[in-house]
Amino acid sequence: MTDGMPGPVQGPETKINTDIPQSARIWNYWLGGTDNYEVDRLAGDQYVALYPGIVDIARAGRYFMDRAIRFLASEHGIRQFMDCGTGLPTLDNTHEMAQRAAPDARVVYVDNDPLVLAHARALMAEGSTAYIDCDLHDPKTIMQEASSILDLDRPVGLMIIGVMGHIVDPEEAYAVVHGLMAPLAPGSFLILHDSTDQNDAFNAAQRAYDETGATPFRLRSPDYIAGYFDGLEIVKPGLVTSGAWRPEVGVEVTELPTLCGVGRKP
Repeated sequence: MTDGMPGPVQGPETKINTDIPQSARIWNYWLGGTDNYEVDRLAGDQYVALYPGIVDIARAGRYFMDRAIRFLASEHGIRQFMDCGTGLPTLDNTHEMAQRAAPDARVVYVDNDPLVLAHARALMAEGSTAYIDCDLHDPKTIMQEASSILDLDRPVGLMIIGVMGHIVDPEEAYAVVHGLMAPLAPGSFLILHDSTDQNDAFNAAQRAYDETGATPFRLRSPDYIAGYFDGLEIVKPGLVTSGAWRPEVGVEVTELPTLCGVGRKP
């Protein structure tokens, strides 16, 4: 582990592909951002036409992560966070959430999208973050690189927000989460948000999206998503829809086809 935050650990250079939609750019579009292309906006609009609730899901995932980070920083003293599949947020970057809660927090981003990498370089110019350029399918390499940035003998908050559906094979998806958690110290936490397969319109919209040629995404059952937390101690209120996890006072909770939770490694 190094004292300062190093530059990105990079994989091979990848050209930005503007011929097919890309999920990070579409979510950026749904969140009101500008880091997207016409192909992404068209795919995003087609998705919304079939299931308008996807925009609420995109926003709810970010708000859940903010609440979870504040909870871990204030109540458990977590000062190291790793955001796997960070994407292109517009509401708040993860390090802004973490360092607002704890100014000395260290944040590592993990992604392999070239546009995300370009933004990560800009963030690192501010001395705020580190970035690992690696595919989520390769948790072993991710954690090897993370060990040179974070102190893995101390607890880490691992964030996996809305990306596990990209690991299409169900056995591999479990292996990815467990592979990321295994090297972390006791007292570390998994912060996970995912979409469920409990809404017919949502399922239809996702099937239509997959047919565009974009990287497919799997909506999964609540029971399957709960399996990501096997071996962890689930923090109250347990696994719930996005807005129901420790909601802000006075905020109305909307039931969405999502499941999220925070689990502590014993």
